[in-house]
Amino acid sequence: MKKIIYIIFLAFSFSCYSQQFSYKPLNPAFGGDTFNYNWLLSSATSQNALTAKQSANETQSDLERFGDNLNRQILSQISRSLLNTQIAGIGDFQEPGTFTFGNLNVEVFEGEEGLTINILDTSTGEQTQVIVPYN
Repeated sequence: MKKIIYIIFLAFSFSCYSQQFSYKPLNPAFGGDTFNYNWLLSSATSQNALTAKQSANETQSDLERFGDNLNRQILSQISRSLLNTQIAGIGDFQEPGTFTFGNLNVEVFEGEEGLTINILDTSTGEQTQVIVPYN
């Protein structure tokens, strides 16, 4: 019985073939074919979903930046003059109280740290607090 198993084992061992394994890298940085470079680069670029964020200043020309800056300065000057006329009509925030400017509710009172101004935007519910310390 053992001889039969041995003969079957020998018969199958002669009919088996093998080949040599060889490894060739794809990446040209690790010894692969240099013709794979463009394919690897385009594959990596298509998979990369990240892009660098560009600020508005990088995409604008000098003329556009100058126009935006001028626009901001004019709007700032207009808002400053409107606020000064509103304050002149109300007072100089020396007395505590609640004031309304359009959608903004402004509450002024003296706290432990100094003059406290709470500003509430009634349209969005956003709130901020400004504390002017005592001298």
